[in-house]
Amino acid sequence: MSDDKHVAKELVETLKDGDRGFASAADKLRDSDRPEWAATLQRLSEQRAEFHREIVAMGEDYGDDVDESGTVAATVHRGWISLKDALTGDDPDGVLKAVLTGEDHAVSEYEKALQQDLTAGFRTVVTRQHAAVVAARDEVKALQAVS
Repeated sequence: MSDDKHVAKELVETLKDGDRGFASAADKLRDSDRPEWAATLQRLSEQRAEFHREIVAMGEDYGDDVDESGTVAATVHRGWISLKDALTGDDPDGVLKAVLTGEDHAVSEYEKALQQDLTAGFRTVVTRQHAAVVAARDEVKALQAVS
């Protein structure tokens, strides 16, 4: 039996965190001296929301509810991000650093997912999304490099 349902639930939580994290960071930066960063982060928030919808739809096709309440690990991670966010404030460089921490976590979650026993169709989706998440992390790093 594949690990699709378990992996899907973990990735959905990671994607929800990314969606919220990017949106929150974009809101903080909209009126800063880095509004162009806000536009990039908003676009990445929308990307995560789309990835979330894609995985949930795949689960529904198989009769699985993968969008139910998250795991303890995801809850702990969200709590850490909230604490980090509270400490970061509105400083653009600090906000970007917090976003990068979240992106490192997302890449790690996708890499763990790809080590699991996934069905071919789900593996294809996870592989494609993983590449996009790595590209997003690299894009955030590039923003950080020009700061």
